[in-house]
Amino acid sequence: MADLLIELFSEEIPARMQAGAREALKKLVTDGLVEAGLTYAGAGAFSTPRRLTLAIEGLSAESRPVREERKGPRTDAPQAALDGFLRSTGLTPDQLEKRADKKAEVWFAVIEKPGRRAPEIVAEVLEAAIRNFPWPKSMRWGAGTLRWVRPLHSILCILSDEAGAEIVPLSVGGIRSGDTTEGHRFMAPGRFAVTSFEDYAAKLRRAKVMLDQAEREAAIAQGAANLAFAAGLELVADKGLLAEIAGLVEWPVPLMGRIPQAFLGLPPEVLQTSMKEHQKFFSARDPKSGRIEGFVTVANIETPDHGATILQGNLKVLSARLSDARFFWENDLRVAKASPGHEPMAEWATGLSHVTFHNKLGSQAERIARIAALAREIAPLVGADPDQAERAARLAKLDLRSAMVGEFPELQGLMGRYYALAAGEPEAIADAARDHYSPLGPSDEVPSAPVSVAVALADKLDTLTGFWAIDEKPTGSKDPFALRRAALGVIRLVLGNEVRMSLATQGIKPAINPIIIAGKLSAREPDERDSGLTNDLLAFFHDRLKVYLRDQGIRHDVIDACLAMPGSDDLTLLVKRATALSDTLKTEDGQNLLQGFRRANNILTQAEQKDGVEYSFGPDPKFAESDEERALFAALDQAGAKIAPAMEAGDFATAMQAMAALRAPLDAFFTAVQVNSGNEIIRRNRLNLLHSIRALCSGVADLTRIEG
Repeated sequence: MADLLIELFSEEIPARMQAGAREALKKLVTDGLVEAGLTYAGAGAFSTPRRLTLAIEGLSAESRPVREERKGPRTDAPQAALDGFLRSTGLTPDQLEKRADKKAEVWFAVIEKPGRRAPEIVAEVLEAAIRNFPWPKSMRWGAGTLRWVRPLHSILCILSDEAGAEIVPLSVGGIRSGDTTEGHRFMAPGRFAVTSFEDYAAKLRRAKVMLDQAEREAAIAQGAANLAFAAGLELVADKGLLAEIAGLVEWPVPLMGRIPQAFLGLPPEVLQTSMKEHQKFFSARDPKSGRIEGFVTVANIETPDHGATILQGNLKVLSARLSDARFFWENDLRVAKASPGHEPMAEWATGLSHVTFHNKLGSQAERIARIAALAREIAPLVGADPDQAERAARLAKLDLRSAMVGEFPELQGLMGRYYALAAGEPEAIADAARDHYSPLGPSDEVPSAPVSVAVALADKLDTLTGFWAIDEKPTGSKDPFALRRAALGVIRLVLGNEVRMSLATQGIKPAINPIIIAGKLSAREPDERDSGLTNDLLAFFHDRLKVYLRDQGIRHDVIDACLAMPGSDDLTLLVKRATALSDTLKTEDGQNLLQGFRRANNILTQAEQKDGVEYSFGPDPKFAESDEERALFAALDQAGAKIAPAMEAGDFATAMQAMAALRAPLDAFFTAVQVNSGNEIIRRNRLNLLHSIRALCSGVADLTRIEG
C-alpha cells in the first residue's frame, strides 16, 4: 500500500470556486482510480488561493487481473452480428469459443486483462482529470491548448511508502510532474521538494502556507474576534465572508481598524455592506449601542510594522468609499422627507412609473398599485389595519429608486424602513418596507407584525398570479422568476402566523382581477379563465406544501388524504388536519383502525358493485344480533357526537382521537360477525352499518389515499 499526493499549483484561484474545485478533484481522481481497479483507504482534498491538493491513503500497488466472459450471437447469426461482437471485445474470430446455450450454439468471448501498476493508472487518471476539469470558467495561456482557471505552473504527483517516494511521471500541456512545490509568494518564495503528505504540510507551514481551508477559517475567526474584544467591540459574524477571505489568503493576519468619526452616523447596514462588498472587511460593533465602529481586515503577509502601513492604506480607501455612501444617504434623506405640498418619496414614486416590471405585467408603479389593493383586502384576515397595509404597500418598494439601493441592491427594504421613518411614517409601516420581501429562504425569519404580513403576502401573491397569468411558470429545474421561493414564502407566512384564509377566493382571485382590468390578459372569458388559473396555481401551492411538510416528517399520502377534503385551500386548516392524521397513524390504534376501515370499505364496495345499489340508509340497532354488533353501534354514536363538534371547531386532534377509538369495537365486530349473513335484512343492515363507518371516517380524511 502507498500514499498518493497530488498538487496542482497555479495563479490565484477565485475564492468562490475553491470549494467546488476541491470536491471535483477528489471525485474525478478517486472515481477514476476505482474504475481502473485500484482501491484506497481514505482521501482528503485541500485548497489555497494558489493550489489544489489531494492526499490519498492506502492506495493499492496494482490493479487486480480481470477475467470477463461475454455472451455473443448465435454461431449461425449473420456475419454483421459477429463482426460487431468482435469489435466490442477486441478479439479475433479464432479467440472465440463455441458453447451450447439452450436450443442453439453461441459464441462466447473470454477477455483477460492483466493487472496494471498504480503509477501507470494514476498518470492516466490525473491527466484526464486535469484536461476535463469542470471549472465554471477557464482560460488558455501562451501557445498551448490546455485550459485551467488560471495559468497552471506545476504538477506535484508522488507515491510514497516505507521505501521512500517516487514521482509519477506524466506531462500535461508541456508541464511535467515533479516532487516540488512553492511556499508563500512573498514570505517564502522558491521551490522545495517533499516526500509525503506529512512532509508536504509541515514544510508548507514553515513556508507560511496554511493548507487547510477550515484551519484558515478558524484562525481568521478567532483572531478577528480577539482583536474586536480587545477594542471593546464584538465581531459581526458572517460565514460567507469568512469562507471567501479564507480563499483569498494563504497565511491570514487579521488587523483591527477604527471607522472615522465622520461616518459613524451612517446606518449600520450601510457600513457593514460597504465594507464587505468593496473591501472584504468584517464589521465590529459596540455591544451596547449596536453601532458599527470598527473593522477587521485580513492581510496575507506579516510586516515589520505589524500591519500599520496596510491599515493606513485600507483606511484611505475606506474613507473614500464611505464618503460616497454618506453622499447617497444624505441625498436620499432629502428625497424621503416630504417638502411642503409634496408627498414623501414622491420623486421615487414618479420614477418607478418609468421602470418596467415585466413587459406583459406593466411598470413597477402599476405593480405597486396592485399590491396595495391586495394588501388592503388581506389586512382584515391577518389582523392589520387596512389603511396602514395599503399605505405600507405603496411605500415599501420606493427605495428601489434610491441612490443607496442603486449602489447596494441587497439593502432594498432595509433602506426603505429608514426612509419611511425619516418621512414620519409609523413604525408598523416602516417595518413592512423592511419585512415584505421575507421570508426569502428556508432559514429566513418569518414576519409576524400584521401590517408586514399583509404586505408580504400581497407582494408574493401578485408575483405568482401575474406570472401564472402570462404563462411564465417554472419548468423542470428552471425558475427564472423564483416562483417556487415565492410560493414557499406564502406557505410559511400563512402557517407561521396561523392565518385563516381561503387561498383561492381571498388570495389568488383578488390578485387576478386588477391584472385583467388593466388589460394585461386577454378579455375575460366568463369565469373559466379565472377558475383554470386559480386551480392551476392552487395545485402548485399544494405541491410546494408537500415538499415543505415532507421535510417535517409528514408523508405525501397523508397530505393527499387531507387535500381531498373540502377547504383544502385554507393552508392552516389543511396542515392541522394533516398533522393530526399523521400523529394518529403513528399510533397502534390508528394503524389498526386504518386496516379495519379498509376491510369495511372493501366489503361495502364489493357488495354495492354486486347488488347495484348504495347502502347509505341509516342502520337500525334493533337488528343487531350480538353484543359486539351492539357495541359498535354505541361506539359510532359516541364517536359521531365527538367528531362533529371537533370538526366544526377545527380541532382535528380530538376528531382523530375519537375516530381511533373505533378500533377496538370494529375489531371485535369483524371477529364475531359475518357481514354477508344469509338473512337479507340482517345483511343490508350490516352493510348500512359499514357505510356509516366509512362516512364517519371519510368526513375526517380520505383514508382510501393512505398507502401501505
